[in-house]
Amino acid sequence: MNDCIFCKIVNGEIPSHKVYEDDYVYAFLDITPATKGHTLVIPKKHCEDVFSLDEQLAGKIFESIPKIANAINNVFNPIGLNIVNNNQKPYQVVFHYHIHLIPRYEGDGFEITSKPKTFSNEEMENVRDMIIEGIKKLT
Repeated sequence: MNDCIFCKIVNGEIPSHKVYEDDYVYAFLDITPATKGHTLVIPKKHCEDVFSLDEQLAGKIFESIPKIANAINNVFNPIGLNIVNNNQKPYQVVFHYHIHLIPRYEGDGFEITSKPKTFSNEEMENVRDMIIEGIKKLT
């Protein structure tokens, strides 16, 4: 895609701090990192979000995640690592599929919060059944 900043990075039109590359995946440091070592993992092929990934490309992306995550872990020795992926508005900012690998450190100030919901067993079963039906329609 011509105006996609991540496509321009993959094509070498915009510089990046590349940490990994193979035939399908490109990984580089986030220019506005949440923590030291915050890395973005993207497909080289332009895909807007998780809904536009095919299974083969998704497999290639997720095949690279442990390799990159283990490198971050071995080099920086964080206390943990968040794997974050936002899809569509309002949280996806760059509309080229990407996964954030965010190493966590004591007192790093990075937070992911939510307010847990409570559903009855019947509601949970209904939600489960709806998802199962949705999967059946896709296969």
